[in-house]
Amino acid sequence: MIVKLVVQTFVWFGLMGALLFVSAGTLHWPVAWAYLVLMVALSLTLGVALARRDPGLMNERLSPPIQKDQAAADKIVLSILLIAIFGWMALMGLDFRYGWSTVPPWAVAAGGGILLLGIWICYLTMMENSFAAPVVKIQGERGQRVITTGPYSYVRHPMYAGAILYFAGTALLLASWWGLASVLIFIALLAIRTFVEEQALRTGLRGYDDYAANVRYRLIPMVW
Repeated sequence: MIVKLVVQTFVWFGLMGALLFVSAGTLHWPVAWAYLVLMVALSLTLGVALARRDPGLMNERLSPPIQKDQAAADKIVLSILLIAIFGWMALMGLDFRYGWSTVPPWAVAAGGGILLLGIWICYLTMMENSFAAPVVKIQGERGQRVITTGPYSYVRHPMYAGAILYFAGTALLLASWWGLASVLIFIALLAIRTFVEEQALRTGLRGYDDYAANVRYRLIPMVW
């Protein structure tokens, strides 16, 4: 499992790095290098910690993004989301290449903090929910149940809330206003995915309707 984690981490962020630097037209982009090193380090460190604490969840997290028992609508939404991420990375590289954005240093630094906050929320979510698979499906073989504690006591989809912060923080850290504006696309896709996921959970997971009635907000407390 650890070997698989290492391989997937370097393949994923290697692809992200290729998209960033090829579109930027240069390897001389210190902030992009810092971002990639930070993400690889966090992915490996938190991944190893998760594998030791909850190997069943880690095995799910390392599974392919398209699976046989995955909800059909989720296959479409997740495919679009992955393509959007690839295009987003290339867009921020082009932004750096042609100097479309002028982001002040304080905003870049704030982006790093927002990025770390988003990752922290995602990690807390996985610590609380052993069934936080990367695809929408009911894990009957693992005895999936409704999780109501931790971040799930505030919003029904804390992983997506953390992901939005991750996208926003990444765009600011890479000094791209265009990248930040594009986060609206991810918010829309994740919002759509909440409906896909909740349909599957309401149908296949006993007690989810009661949970949804108690926790009213999907992504942002007191907002939506």
